[in-house]
Amino acid sequence: MQKGILLVNLGSPNSFAVKDIKSYLKEFLMDGRVIDLPYWLRYLLVNGIILNVRPPKTSKAYQKIWWEEGSPLIVISQRLTDKVQAEVSAPVVMAMRYGNPSIESGLEALHAKGVTEVLLVPLYPQYAMATTETIEVLAEKLIKERFTSMKLHKFPAFFHRPEYIEALAAIVKEHAATAPFDHLLLSYHGVPERHLRKTTPTPAHKHIKEGVSCCDPYSTEGALCYRSHCFETTRLLAEKLGLEEGSYSQSFQSRLGIDKWLTPFTTDKIAELAKKGVKRLAIITPAFVADCVETLEEIEIAGSEVFYENGGEEFKMIPCLNDSPLWVQALSKWINTSIDN
Repeated sequence: MQKGILLVNLGSPNSFAVKDIKSYLKEFLMDGRVIDLPYWLRYLLVNGIILNVRPPKTSKAYQKIWWEEGSPLIVISQRLTDKVQAEVSAPVVMAMRYGNPSIESGLEALHAKGVTEVLLVPLYPQYAMATTETIEVLAEKLIKERFTSMKLHKFPAFFHRPEYIEALAAIVKEHAATAPFDHLLLSYHGVPERHLRKTTPTPAHKHIKEGVSCCDPYSTEGALCYRSHCFETTRLLAEKLGLEEGSYSQSFQSRLGIDKWLTPFTTDKIAELAKKGVKRLAIITPAFVADCVETLEEIEIAGSEVFYENGGEEFKMIPCLNDSPLWVQALSKWINTSIDN
C-alpha cells in the first residue's frame, strides 16, 4: 500500500492572452457548482454573454499581476508543494481544479509512482460548494472511471485549526511591525446565498443577517457552511491577535451576476471604512492560501484605489500564507498525521 498526497487549488489560465483567459473561464464558469443554474441557462449565460464580454477585462487584470515565472498562483503552489514534499515521505503532487496541471494529471502522476491511496487536500480553509465540493466530486469521478485501483481520502476544511490560525496571525504581525494599521479587514471570497442553502439546508439560512453567523460551525448542520466557517476564522484570528471590537471587520469579494451574494461587499466596506475616518487599513484574505488575481489585482490594486479615493491614507494588503514557514509546517504536520493513521 503506497500513500500519496494531491494538493489542489482553484487554477489559472496558461497565460494572460485573451484566448487562454477565454478557455479558462469557460471551464471554470461552466462548472455546475460554480454557476449552479440549469445547464441550458448556464450555457447561454457563459457562452452567449460572459465569454463575449469578460475575457479582455480579465486579461488586463492578469497582465497586471503576472510574474516572469508565470501565474502567481501556480508558481506559489508549486513552491508550497516542493517545501511540503521535503517534510513528507509520501509523494506530494500539485493540481488545479481548472486549467493546468489538472486533477487528472495529478492522479496520473501519483499512479505512476505506485500510489494506491490518495489523500486529497483542497487548499481551501473554509468549505464551499464552488471550491471544496467541486474538487472532491471531480476527484471521485476520476477515481471511479480511470483510477479504479486507487482509494480516495478527503482532508476536511481547516478554517479553525490552531496551526492555520497561528500561521495567519504570524503573517499579520510580521507586516504590522513595519506597516501599523488602524483597522484590519478580513476579506473572504463571496458566494451566492443560494449555495449555502444547497450545502447546508437549515432554517438558519432563511434569515441571514449581516454581521451575525448563521450556523454553529462545529455542529452537524454547520460542517459544510461556508459563511459560518468565515465567521469562525475571523473570530479566532481576532482573538489570537488580541484585536479589540471595532478594530476589525469582515467582508466578501468577487461577486458575479445579479444573485443575492454574501454581504457586506469588500469594495463597499473599504469605501465605508475610509469615509468613517480609518486612515491606515490592512486587508488579509483568509479564504485564499496563495496570492492570485483576486488578491493581487482585486484587493492590492483596485481595493487600494477605492480606499485612497475615499480619504484613506495608508493601505496594506497582507500577503496570503503562500509558502511561509508556519504554513508549510502546519500543512506538513496535518498530512503526516493523516497518512500515519
